[in-house]
Amino acid sequence: MAIPYKKLLRPFKNIYVLILIVFLIWMLFFDTNSWLIHRELNSEIETLDDKKTYFEKEIKNDKEQIKSLSTEHGMEKMARETYYMKKENEEIYIVEYADSIPPKSKK
Repeated sequence: MAIPYKKLLRPFKNIYVLILIVFLIWMLFFDTNSWLIHRELNSEIETLDDKKTYFEKEIKNDKEQIKSLSTEHGMEKMARETYYMKKENEEIYIVEYADSIPPKSKK
């Protein structure tokens, strides 16, 4: 049983339905505040929120490092571990394990 096309097109003969359809299409796709633009802006807001939480965490870690470096013991520890500095009449031995050394490339 085929549905006649006249029954399908009957709602589209009403001027109010046509205006409503044109208005919806315009608002969804062509307007400056369209749904597509809102979707892009929402995704940008999410990425910016992720970056914000990342940088807040980094700021917290940096503040903790600054706090630990403000003491004499913390500064000495960082100088010894990072820059291999030593006191007078002191020797430093650096121990490397076999799994931490990169393999030599064969030529």
